[in-house]
Amino acid sequence: MTPQLTVRALQQWWALSGRGVSKVLRGGEAVFALVSPVLVSLCFYLPLRSIMDMAPGMNYGQFLMPIVFLQSINFAASSAAMRAAFDGAQGINTRFRVLPMSPLVPMLARTATNGVLLLMSLVCATLASLAIGWRPGGGFWGTLGLFAFAGLIGVLFAWVADGIGLVAGSPEATSQALSLPTLILGMMSTGLVPLSEFPEWIQPFVRNQPISQFADSMRALDAGTATWHLLTPSLWWCTGLAVTALVLLAVSTRRTRG
Repeated sequence: MTPQLTVRALQQWWALSGRGVSKVLRGGEAVFALVSPVLVSLCFYLPLRSIMDMAPGMNYGQFLMPIVFLQSINFAASSAAMRAAFDGAQGINTRFRVLPMSPLVPMLARTATNGVLLLMSLVCATLASLAIGWRPGGGFWGTLGLFAFAGLIGVLFAWVADGIGLVAGSPEATSQALSLPTLILGMMSTGLVPLSEFPEWIQPFVRNQPISQFADSMRALDAGTATWHLLTPSLWWCTGLAVTALVLLAVSTRRTRG
């Protein structure tokens, strides 16, 4: 790519990213990024705290931190999917294809927009978790690892959600495709209650599904007890998310060109 084309691509990316961030701020998504982790914290912490704090050595605010982070990440991903679906329904992505623009520019611009909202969501999740009693316990490297891991999950979730929004093509279908799986996996995970509180027959599913693996890894990083063996299942789930995102984006690109 010549320097002139590189400069033009950067200008296009900057303009589209600015458009996306502006929509996030004007559309109220920034407000929901503030409210979402607070609601999650209150809805789960207040009714369950009195029960969970009775367990020996249990600080439920500390235990609940990963699900507050993950629900905030899920909110940012859902917003990414809805924005992609609206753009697809309005034909904006198709119009980009006929412009002298690299197909990577719109995708990278959406990624930048999603990254801004994700950062806002994680900051709000951190404040909400601190308010219910979470305190970082893994030192500098453990806390850095926690936020790096949360950021990785957030980016992968956003890419998958972006692909779902592009493939689904309508906000209604996108909402249906995202809401039920995230609700089921979130409620049936070790993010809310320990594994031992679930019936034995469903414990294998609860233990091995991605939300539980992510929550357990985040707790280990936060406590400074993470090992490669413990993190490996989560990293495999991250790999699966990355492959899923690539497949969805490839399918959406082919549809647009068709």
